[in-house]
Amino acid sequence: MSYKKKDLFTPETTQQLGEHYKEILRLLGENTAREGLLKTPERVAKSMQFLTHGYQTDPVAILKGAMFKEEYQQMVIVKDIELYSLCEHHLLPFYGKAHVAYIPNGYITGLSKIPRVVDAFARRLQVQERLTVQIRDCIQKTLKPLGVAVVIEAAHMCMQIRGVQKQNSVTTTSAFTGAFLNNRKTREEFLGLIGTSLH
Repeated sequence: MSYKKKDLFTPETTQQLGEHYKEILRLLGENTAREGLLKTPERVAKSMQFLTHGYQTDPVAILKGAMFKEEYQQMVIVKDIELYSLCEHHLLPFYGKAHVAYIPNGYITGLSKIPRVVDAFARRLQVQERLTVQIRDCIQKTLKPLGVAVVIEAAHMCMQIRGVQKQNSVTTTSAFTGAFLNNRKTREEFLGLIGTSLH
């Protein structure tokens, strides 16, 4: 085998989180000694560390790791980026897709870096509105392009399986800078290319 991916977890953090989750299970009325739950606290501890690994990721460093001088000054779009995050209000997932565009101003970045920036911010406790702005601002401050556009479309399980229980609702957020903010034609071109209209 020439390649093997391995998740690394801090043993101390895993143990401490596991102890808390074991107590949570007990408070919910479960028997933490039964076979099916014996390893559940450890599994959940590792799962939560994975789902929030964005706290240990530097999105600016991701972009700077692949910045190249280039005179291209047309729109660069990476669309339909799969996105998974945790709502900070209920610790339930929200998921969907992000569409990100920028107009270079002397520098471009590797195409894979845009989804990595999305993940770096998404893999934290989040609200969709802040996530949208964080992605925009990171790209704007690092690459200093002529403009940045970010649109996120997501379904929130805190709305689907609890509370209002509306399974088919989708939340759309957007954030723009530069040419996308000030030039309606540029913004409409972007929205047309990603197949989304903002009302």
